[in-house]
Amino acid sequence: MATPDQKSPNVLLQNLCCRILGRSEADVAQQFQYAVRVIGSNFAPTVERDEFLVAEKIKKELIRQRREADAALFSELHRKLHSQGILKNKWSILYLLLSLSEDPRKQPSKVSSYAALFAQALPRDAHSTPYYYARPQSLPLSYQDRSAPSAPSSGSMGSSGISSVSLCGLSGPAPTPQPLLPGQSHQAPGVGDCLRQQLGSRLAWTLTANQPSSQTTTSRGIPNTVSRNMTRSRREGDTGGTMEVTEAALVRDILYVFQGIDGKNIKMSNTENCYKVEGKANLSKSLRDTAVRLAELGWLHNKIRKYTDQRSLDRSFGLVGQSFCAALHQELKEYYRLLSVLHSQLQLEDDQGVNLGLESSLTLRRLLVWTYDPKIRLKTLAALVDHCQGRKGGELASAVHAYTKTGDPYMRSLVQHILSLVSHPILSFLYRWIYDGELEDTYHEFFVASDPTVKTDRLWHDKYTLRKSMIPSFITMDQSRKVLLIGKSINFLHQVCHDQTPTAKMIAVTRSAESPQDAADLFTDLENAFQGKIDAAYFETSKYLLDVLNKKYSLLDHMQAMRRYLLLGQGDFIRHLMDLLKPELVRPATTLYQHNLTGILETAVRATNAQFDSPEILRRLDVRLLEVSPGDTGWDVFSLDYHVDGPIATVFTRECMSHYLRVFNFLWRAKRMEYILTDIRKGHMCNAKLLRSVPEFSGVLHQCHILASEMVHFIHQMQYYITFVLECSWDELWNKVQRAQDLDHIIAAHEVFLDTIISRCLLDSSSR
Repeated sequence: MATPDQKSPNVLLQNLCCRILGRSEADVAQQFQYAVRVIGSNFAPTVERDEFLVAEKIKKELIRQRREADAALFSELHRKLHSQGILKNKWSILYLLLSLSEDPRKQPSKVSSYAALFAQALPRDAHSTPYYYARPQSLPLSYQDRSAPSAPSSGSMGSSGISSVSLCGLSGPAPTPQPLLPGQSHQAPGVGDCLRQQLGSRLAWTLTANQPSSQTTTSRGIPNTVSRNMTRSRREGDTGGTMEVTEAALVRDILYVFQGIDGKNIKMSNTENCYKVEGKANLSKSLRDTAVRLAELGWLHNKIRKYTDQRSLDRSFGLVGQSFCAALHQELKEYYRLLSVLHSQLQLEDDQGVNLGLESSLTLRRLLVWTYDPKIRLKTLAALVDHCQGRKGGELASAVHAYTKTGDPYMRSLVQHILSLVSHPILSFLYRWIYDGELEDTYHEFFVASDPTVKTDRLWHDKYTLRKSMIPSFITMDQSRKVLLIGKSINFLHQVCHDQTPTAKMIAVTRSAESPQDAADLFTDLENAFQGKIDAAYFETSKYLLDVLNKKYSLLDHMQAMRRYLLLGQGDFIRHLMDLLKPELVRPATTLYQHNLTGILETAVRATNAQFDSPEILRRLDVRLLEVSPGDTGWDVFSLDYHVDGPIATVFTRECMSHYLRVFNFLWRAKRMEYILTDIRKGHMCNAKLLRSVPEFSGVLHQCHILASEMVHFIHQMQYYITFVLECSWDELWNKVQRAQDLDHIIAAHEVFLDTIISRCLLDSSSR
């Protein structure tokens, strides 16, 4: 039975070292001390504490070695192990097995292969701030063949790709392995000692690298003592007047400058607005120039960070601006991930106290290569920040969209990703407007503007307008006009027509911009997908609105009533009304009463074909007396009127009704002149018979007949001309109304009709 001392951790650990190395306790003293330091240290494991992740790595390694049967057996054994509740640290056991299976003769990639290091994913809890140093959690657990090149990194750390820098093969060839122990050469182990040799060399390799032996050399023949002293001198620096600055000190400063923090030797020059190396630093021209080139990355970072810090707190910047800042933050976050990897590698050199050798140390040239793509991205972002200064809403989206028109696919993909985030609020506004008729634009970013002071009767004309400066460049003017009409039609139906039909019944397909990915999908097919959505909503909404106006509010019937009564198209009614009104209208205008004239109007309606019109139309027909001037008779102030309200008042506005009144007065007076000339002609015929016996009057009567005939002929020709103008213009108007796709087409056609008849009736200002 073992004594208690034999079960102590120190005794067990010493026995393990002896068993692995196959030597006595005195020969493994150094290895035992190193093992105690390792166990007592707080080093974080270099892999994620995930049992299944480690199990997958083991299976992949077995499959890579073409041991599919062993991989299947391992899966079954792991399943049985997982079902057992006795063991608690299953992850540690699997990780130990995986570590023991690695080949110690191949150089550990955790200290030599930068390419493999930078190709790995970053820790999940890594902060997006440059002030947090995170150690990579998922370093490779398998060793590549020394003769094979490093596998390129195919993973991408984040959507933007700043941190997914391809670093394959930049570290150069792997250094030659050092002797395992002082004075011991690398010999091929025998078959019986294979396992012990593998395990022993893994434990002895790191310790040997730190032993102060002048006989042990690095991969390039430099003694370890010299290399270690060189590293120490690089990190300590010189505090004298003219400092001897090493490249390692510059690398550390550059990593701080990347975050916008001044280093010891590289500081921000406020006068020149750039980072400059201290003049007292003793540096070669090549190192100084390389450091300045790398420091540009920090200047670009500061420029972008300053913009986001200022705008993120500005609520008036709007949702589009905040989305732009969020896109910039996302890109900076990927940039910070790259910095965390760089800092983690530098931390490994300092914390582990391991001599990494010259092939794998951070140098300015390697930083220059690894930051090439991030520098291009930051330059693009900085250019966007400059171009977007003072812009917001749709104007900001247009500025970003302008940068997508480039031949560089790398830059174009970056800007398109930012554009999908920036345009998401705009598309959300747009879909909410065209499908619900709601406009929630607190910061005036959308290209549709609303004026809450406008009353309901002017809703269609004045309440909703286009902000042309806010129309994004990826939306055409025709599309923006349709978007305006769609939402305006929905609000017109709800507020003016009092039609509460749900929008889903008007428009068959509805879809909103649920995520920036939907916005990105639309940008890939603006001419088809986006255009199709706008057209479908436009046609369905406009068709429904016109059906409501024509069927429920009889818009076309009212338009024909205007033609018959105000433009004197109902001939029998106008003639009979004139006969009935003659006794009243010959009197002075001040003696007329509107109720008397209204009674005469109703009599004329009942006595002619006008009685067969709709009661709704006849109810709106009324008499109107114009402003009375001294000496006016009833003929000068009488006019017919047609009352319009509700939705039809949108087409027949006050300006349109004033045009109708001008044309009616012109036609009414022409008709009255014809009526008077007819009476004069009758009087002349009667006088000619009575004065036939007086030959002296024959010449005078003949001249009177000729003058009256010329006047009647002129009036008839004028009426023929006016009738021709009215009929042609009306026919053109009716055809346009029948083909109209929306209410704006009807309103525009009606205004053109009125302008045409006023111009051709010589009533416009140019004809006076």
